Amino acid sequence: MKLTLAKFLVLLIVFGLYSCNCKENNRAINGNTNSKKDVSIVVGANQTEKYISILKDKKVAIVANQTSVIFKRDSTYAHLVDTLLARNIIVSKVFAPEHGFRGKADAGEHVYDGIDTKTGLPITSLYGKNRKPSPKMLQDIDVVIYDIQDVGVRFYTYIGTLHYVMEACAEANIPLLILDRPNPNAHYIDGPILEKEYKSFVGMHSVPIVHGMTIGEYAKMINGEKWLEGGVQCDITVIPVKNYTHQTLYSLPIKPSPNLPNDQSIDLYASLCFFEGTDVSIGRGTDKQFQIVGSPNYQVADFEYQFTPKPNNGAKHPKHQDKICYGYDLSEITPQNKVNLKWLVEFYNTHKKNTSDVQFYNQFFIKLAGTEKLQKQIEQGLSAEEIRATWKDGLDSYKTIRNKYLIYE
Repeated sequence: MKLTLAKFLVLLIVFGLYSCNCKENNRAINGNTNSKKDVSIVVGANQTEKYISILKDKKVAIVANQTSVIFKRDSTYAHLVDTLLARNIIVSKVFAPEHGFRGKADAGEHVYDGIDTKTGLPITSLYGKNRKPSPKMLQDIDVVIYDIQDVGVRFYTYIGTLHYVMEACAEANIPLLILDRPNPNAHYIDGPILEKEYKSFVGMHSVPIVHGMTIGEYAKMINGEKWLEGGVQCDITVIPVKNYTHQTLYSLPIKPSPNLPNDQSIDLYASLCFFEGTDVSIGRGTDKQFQIVGSPNYQVADFEYQFTPKPNNGAKHPKHQDKICYGYDLSEITPQNKVNLKWLVEFYNTHKKNTSDVQFYNQFFIKLAGTEKLQKQIEQGLSAEEIRATWKDGLDSYKTIRNKYLIYE
């Protein structure tokens, strides 16, 4: 076919528009915004045709928060609870994880029982004094749904909640329906393996910091490795994500918790959360949570960047409130795709050099690390890469276990 000048110009314009759209979509996935999602992905909750029949005429309890939604074609969404009620499903109660049903509580803040003002449903907290549904709480319940967006990091407490819900369901002989969602950190596996003696709610299982699994896959591993009390196993049904692999880039359309506001914070979370066990702030009380790090015990000679934490949504009493902190702004750096210890090592060495009377570590650090080794390695002067090298054998063993439970490539 002969290409006229007019046709050539039209093709140029079309190609230019296509290129712009591709760049914009890539920016949404890789940049600091969660305003767009990969429209080809279909989360488990959206596939109602696969699970409505399981729920019909059953009394249902739902483990949910603000991320438990069904997406619509116009980029809006409806909460799973509201959708099921509209479909005449008998939703009897809601179980709320850390941060609560609407996701507004601070990290570590106790979440209390209550009533959802929109639906009138009773809400039972699984964060605080009670982390496991009791037999009484599950009385008359026929099926439990778990639908919460996770970020694939061991110390993110939603997998701890998953463990206890599975255990309670297994003991009560109640099936658990898991509506799976993508893991934004599923494309790599990294970090030290948790040692059993350091088990806590921020580290329930012998897995690395970044485990590389979706909630559905992780539940299969909990069952298969018999990690529930007494080796009991839960009757689980997983509704998998469509058009998804572990290498699929996925930008979360809804904040999974108040202090993970965007893609950058979610990427840096695995590296910076260690600072929660130190004297260093990770930006709670600012608009760059988990993207900036600093402490008032440093000086401008150490770090030029400075910020001052103030009370805000998700941080009523932030660390170093109203104090100038000196450190780094990491909000524009490229994705790490690994657990990067270089900032932790540098800040420890700077703290030591300043000979401050303030302790660098607190008791929470070892819980987050899941081992005493990491703190000792840093104190002994090992570099970030030297420490990373010590993780290899544990990671290789873990990957062999993980492969048995994968749903996605």
